[in-house]
Amino acid sequence: MNWLLAGCCAWLLSACAAPESVVPGAASLVAPVAVAAPALAQKASAEPPAPVFHFTTVGDSRHDPRAPGLTGQDRRWLQATQVLARMTREMAAVRPQALVFNGDMIMGYTRDATQVEREYAYWRGMVAGLMEQGTYVLPVPGNHEVQVPTRLPNGRTEKLAQAWLEDAWRANMGDLILDETRWSRLTGQPAQAWKPSHAPAPGSDGVSTPQQQLSYSFDVGAVHLAVINTDPVGFDSSAPVRWLRADLAAAKARGARQFFVFGHKMAYVYEFQAGVAEREDGLNVRPALRDAFWDVIEAYGATYFCGHQHIYHASQPRLAQGGRAWQVIVGSGGSPFAAWPGQSSNPFDRFYAWADVKVYADDRVQIQVLGFDEHFGPTQVLKTWELR
Repeated sequence: MNWLLAGCCAWLLSACAAPESVVPGAASLVAPVAVAAPALAQKASAEPPAPVFHFTTVGDSRHDPRAPGLTGQDRRWLQATQVLARMTREMAAVRPQALVFNGDMIMGYTRDATQVEREYAYWRGMVAGLMEQGTYVLPVPGNHEVQVPTRLPNGRTEKLAQAWLEDAWRANMGDLILDETRWSRLTGQPAQAWKPSHAPAPGSDGVSTPQQQLSYSFDVGAVHLAVINTDPVGFDSSAPVRWLRADLAAAKARGARQFFVFGHKMAYVYEFQAGVAEREDGLNVRPALRDAFWDVIEAYGATYFCGHQHIYHASQPRLAQGGRAWQVIVGSGGSPFAAWPGQSSNPFDRFYAWADVKVYADDRVQIQVLGFDEHFGPTQVLKTWELR
């Protein structure tokens, strides 16, 4: 089946893959509440102010060939079709201007270039409906897009980023990074300060290959969006700290007041049980670099959205030291849950969840996390909070 046909199959399957669900209203809730469908038709007596920028974010929709009970299409395309179809449908209902997808949209982990192309095609078909309904999809590279398990001379096997997979990423995602005309048409706002050449250069930040379209940034009015590749060739599980520091400084000088950074790997691993976390590590494998990265996040009051752990978790990692910046893990887009049944006392650790983010003219930022359980029950508001 060729690239185009795979994408068409994904779009058709997404139309019928998910069971009936409900979509949240706009009420600010701090406790999990099942959202009733009739709320969609009701208008508040006083309309809340419209956000100046509205986006959603999630990651990790690839499936695992070892997972039990895979459907026929998911076994072939290695995509969590039912989860992603429901999420994109619910996102379309709240009409965000953009969806930032935080990596691991394909299983990858293969040297078969044709298989990689097929998996990209299926995922592109899954999100095509969202694009056509007015939401621009911005992709973030994950380890499954750029790494391959590689046997080392010492006999160990490690997952290492490959230059040919970085090229495959550009070939399959490059048109989304960034079609300025389409962005403006879908979002109603121009992408400013966008330069395709603005990326970490080989020889800096530990990278050895060109990073164009793997790390990138731009402004939407006073909102700055920065995407980082956390697995560059030769320096896996890292962040381009020098590049990001200069990038955020330049954005602030242009007048940016809200900063959002998106990467695949988390800076701080969430332990859903004391001493127990997903076996995948994040930037913690390089503690000094992780700390320098978070210094930058704190300095600009940025919010870091990431995935990699197949779970939802929001935290302020340095709150005890006076820090205020948030890390929001939303690697809960359909990949096998990080927490096994009974392993965590928090029921939300086995929820499929995504974040809805609204930025207002007075610089308030509302973050709302919505999700549904592993049995595909009603969508709930899991957490809502504001940044100022």
